[in-house]
Amino acid sequence: MARSISYITGSQLLSLKHRPNIAIVDVRDDERSYDGHIAGSLHYASDTFSDKIPNLVQQVKGKDTLVFHCALSQVRGPSCARRLVNYLEELKEETGIKSVLVLERGFNGWESSGRPVCRCNSVPCKGENTQEAA
Repeated sequence: MARSISYITGSQLLSLKHRPNIAIVDVRDDERSYDGHIAGSLHYASDTFSDKIPNLVQQVKGKDTLVFHCALSQVRGPSCARRLVNYLEELKEETGIKSVLVLERGFNGWESSGRPVCRCNSVPCKGENTQEAA
């Protein structure tokens, strides 16, 4: 069961994100709708995250690695990752989640490094409107 939280770089995530065992969890609030997002990411806004943790656990069944991020991954991303870890420890049942990670530099760092950003409005994101950042 996941007990600690580690960080992952944008380069590491880019090389791993297409693996079927990874879920990317975007905990930004409204800015996701106008700033774009990492293709395929799930959206669980930080302001309602605690109430929706059971939904997230259900949605990521079969995934063993969750990567959290917000705009900068300094407050919301790490705090939501911590809330999930605490929830899993209290749950005391196996969910299959082994690693909980936080994306270094968050979405802003991802986008400013020229990594692909999706601007679709689909929930969940299907990555249908992905383009390299300008």
